[in-house]
Amino acid sequence: FAELHAAVAGLPVASSRVLPGLVLRRDFTAYCPAGGDLRAVLVTESLRPALSGPGVEFVVDSEGRYEASQHWITRRTGALMSHLQGNNVKLLLSSVKQEEEVIYYAKLHGISVVECLSEEEIALIQEITGVSPYAPFGDNTHGEITETAVATFCQPLLLGSKRCVHVGFTSICAFQPHCLILCGPVDGVNEQHAAALEGAFTMLQQLFKTVDQ
Repeated sequence: FAELHAAVAGLPVASSRVLPGLVLRRDFTAYCPAGGDLRAVLVTESLRPALSGPGVEFVVDSEGRYEASQHWITRRTGALMSHLQGNNVKLLLSSVKQEEEVIYYAKLHGISVVECLSEEEIALIQEITGVSPYAPFGDNTHGEITETAVATFCQPLLLGSKRCVHVGFTSICAFQPHCLILCGPVDGVNEQHAAALEGAFTMLQQLFKTVDQ
């Protein structure tokens, strides 16, 4: 329920509504409008390649080698984002904050980026779409990206003064997510309504479990 409702203070209760899809309570880091179905990938690590792996020390002994290392990172990042574009990926959903090079190349290749998603949001998107997080630096960095979700829409959404991301996914199961937008004059009223609704949904869940059994 926590991921399927959003509270907006300062609006009348009558402004509350139900929206299809998910409302992610953060703004786009990069927004590139695109029509039709969008291919999306989940990532849980930085897309800017590291010069060394865990437990490996990378030593740079001259300014020239340092600059060469930075150029390699930039080229590799650009090549990765070009690979995403070549696989028609238009949306990048990340649980971590990405570096400036990633955002620059995402905009250059027409890829929208949403950062700092919570573990719960990532898990919910995985449950809806059935995809796993994309591993950008595996053995195959040139072939087809198979772990992509289909978003039927992805657009900015203004809730009060807060900018959010409204996205709808093609679900692989019977669960078709909708998000409840709760409006009220103050936060306390919204919290009361949210608690009451969550309790009602919990009761209905228990009721249907009993009927099924």
